[in-house]
Amino acid sequence: MDAVRVALLREVLAGTEWLGATRRFAGVLRGSVVSHGGGLLLVGTAEQEPWHLAAHLVDEAAWSGTPELTPTLVRHAARPTDPAHLAVGPGRLAAARRGETLLVVAERGPGAELLERVHDARRAGATVLALGPGEGHLTALAHESLAVPQGTDLDLDTVQHLVSAAAGENALPAPRARRRFRDRLSALADQLTAPPPARW
Repeated sequence: MDAVRVALLREVLAGTEWLGATRRFAGVLRGSVVSHGGGLLLVGTAEQEPWHLAAHLVDEAAWSGTPELTPTLVRHAARPTDPAHLAVGPGRLAAARRGETLLVVAERGPGAELLERVHDARRAGATVLALGPGEGHLTALAHESLAVPQGTDLDLDTVQHLVSAAAGENALPAPRARRRFRDRLSALADQLTAPPPARW
């Protein structure tokens, strides 16, 4: 789905809660990865891996100048002979740590093995985001989730397009540069020792 179709879809959804919900979720995603300097892990189920979302996030990262949005796609059937960007297996989730963000995409609730790996990543300090069912174990594990409604024209694929497009456009305020204690003390001393302003 290209940018024109995403724009048309947004027009159709204008006035519904969906546009705001996808933008909020995308803002949480972007805020999490930007504030930690990257570390986005993307995983789906063994039956449905989020290739499409991975590709769109790579594009959005390039177009928005936000390399932190580039995900590492974690594949259930990864083989060592696969190209490097496709050879990351589920063992990577065991290595997830604080400062990393794990985005789980599942149309239905993921299996017990994936849930256990997600739980371990969360316990290790990773931020867990979920895109898929509105209830169940995955939603309970996630710090933030976006439920894809059942029985509507919006499916998981469409919602992934909306989220990736919004993640590329949600501007965050530029982080303030941290000043060292000496710099702050020097600025305060300058203010205190400056002559009073001249009065005319």
